[in-house]
Amino acid sequence: MQRAESQDNLLVKSYILLPLILSAFERDASAISSELRTPAPYLEVIQTAVHAASADLREVRAGMRARGLKVYEQQRLEAGVEAKFICRGYHERMLLLDDVIAAQATLHMRRYLGMEKMKQR
Repeated sequence: MQRAESQDNLLVKSYILLPLILSAFERDASAISSELRTPAPYLEVIQTAVHAASADLREVRAGMRARGLKVYEQQRLEAGVEAKFICRGYHERMLLLDDVIAAQATLHMRRYLGMEKMKQR
């Protein structure tokens, strides 16, 4: 049986993570706009991050199409998110644990917000 290659797995993982990141940005923007007196500068930073994450998601989707990948089912489990996908005709399964999702989402969100370099200081 042919297994999905590492690039395939990275694309599927990004396909799962990026919508979660976009939802987190939207939720945070809503909270900021209702709680702060001057939310505009913060919302601009978040909006820039949303545009970058959306562009990455479009690239991931194009990459998946080019490599013959299609996620046909996502399911929220107690431990994380399970995705079932087709990789060039073969059915595969990926489970992302909540801890992995949180860690990866934090790294990506820092990068989208321009905080990647700040952490290295």
